[in-house]
Amino acid sequence: MMLYFLIIYLVIVNIIAIALTIYDKRASVLGSWRVRESTLMLFSFLGSSVLMYLTMRIIHHKTRHPLFMVGIPIIFVLQIIFTLVVLYAVGYLG
Repeated sequence: MMLYFLIIYLVIVNIIAIALTIYDKRASVLGSWRVRESTLMLFSFLGSSVLMYLTMRIIHHKTRHPLFMVGIPIIFVLQIIFTLVVLYAVGYLG
């Protein structure tokens, strides 16, 4: 049951992150209100690092910003490490 809620959470967070990234790209082209970089990084941290990074690469958005092109993969690696530690601690690994 907990896995079900985790999947639902990740789907929702990833949909929001993709929408924010696409919106920010469109806003940058149109010169309108932009999404804060801290908001984009927050959603990456909350679990959407992989899809946000892929979305940025696909739509060529923020690809020259080291904060995103280096920061998001670092967040992803940290999320993997955290997940492995938690899985080990609860007995799923080892």
